[in-house]
Amino acid sequence: MEAYAVIETGGKQYRVSPGQQIEIEKLAVEPGEEYRLESVLAVSDGSSLKVGTPHVEGASVVLTVDGHFLGDKVVNFKKKRRKGYRRKVGHRQKLTLVTVKSIA
Repeated sequence: MEAYAVIETGGKQYRVSPGQQIEIEKLAVEPGEEYRLESVLAVSDGSSLKVGTPHVEGASVVLTVDGHFLGDKVVNFKKKRRKGYRRKVGHRQKLTLVTVKSIA
């Protein structure tokens, strides 16, 4: 088995392994910099699993920020037939592309 960790950022949880690229909600970090994430919910070294309550003490994941971008457009459209009611709202989430450098 490979080493992995379950992290929490932006109100979402991700299962990550070293070398993996993931898209997370925007971080206030410049591209090329490293970011240490302390909110680790579970850590596995390949043979044993540590689960936190809610976070694992002393565990961290080091991320390298590759860049920032806008996600796909999400359109919310509401309509009530025969009433003349229409509402259209669009949204593009700001995201950050990160690479998992190491799990400690």
